[in-house]
Amino acid sequence: MKVKVGISARHIHLTKETYMKLFGNDKLEKLRDLDQPTQFASTSTVTIKTEKGEIPNVRILGPFRSYNQIEISKTDAFKLKVNPPIRTSGDVTGSLPITLIGPLGEVFLEEGLIMANRHIHLTPLDVKKYGLENTDKVCIRVNSEKPGILKNVYLKILDDASLRLHLDTDDGNAFLLKDDDEVEVLKER
Repeated sequence: MKVKVGISARHIHLTKETYMKLFGNDKLEKLRDLDQPTQFASTSTVTIKTEKGEIPNVRILGPFRSYNQIEISKTDAFKLKVNPPIRTSGDVTGSLPITLIGPLGEVFLEEGLIMANRHIHLTPLDVKKYGLENTDKVCIRVNSEKPGILKNVYLKILDDASLRLHLDTDDGNAFLLKDDDEVEVLKER
């Protein structure tokens, strides 16, 4: 089975309430659509800040979520001088705190800073079609100039998913991958 790659740079998912504290309105303005249905990059950015570092211009994605989540790479973590846990999207309980700085001021979040695990978005039909029943993770074979195997790639099964492997910029760079490159899915070993 082949799947296209989507490289995810650092980004933020917010609740409407948190967004309003930072920007004073309740509407995210769309900059561009993303590869997953209904998902989009907004025109809004904030600075993310820890006690020992900060990164400006981090893009907020829409639509609003029921939780606040800030996804960074390990390279970003070095800059912020933190060690966030690797988590699946939405699993922010017990993750690291972070301060967001927007045009109206700062919001301190007690948790929400993570490094997202490698994952493939797919539908229940994709799971059946590719024989991935009773599987929660797979391996990926990369045949680039810097080939290799990515292990522990989780399956994110959603009714409205678009089949795509999501990697952070560190994984993409390590294997010389870019958006829309194709890789091969293997069963977990």
